[in-house]
Amino acid sequence: MPAEMITTLIMVVAIGAMFFFMWRSNKKQEKQTKDMLAGLQVGDEITTIGGIIGKVVSIKEETCVIETSRDCTKIRILKSAVSRIDVKAEDSID
Repeated sequence: MPAEMITTLIMVVAIGAMFFFMWRSNKKQEKQTKDMLAGLQVGDEITTIGGIIGKVVSIKEETCVIETSRDCTKIRILKSAVSRIDVKAEDSID
């Protein structure tokens, strides 16, 4: 009986640890995304979650406008749709 109890306890601890590390990783990723979106600036080159690449032209609270080509095609997107910042505004050379 004690061996079964120890085995059960080990399984419960292992599952609990797994959930803790998954939760911690998720929180860390959410913080990185929040920090990235807070640091978004006009002139940054971004990629959206849909794969659209463009340069940020203007930023509002929940949305931003990006220019997607040399023809000045402008698209208004949600800031939450930004997947990554490819080139920061201060790093780009135009």
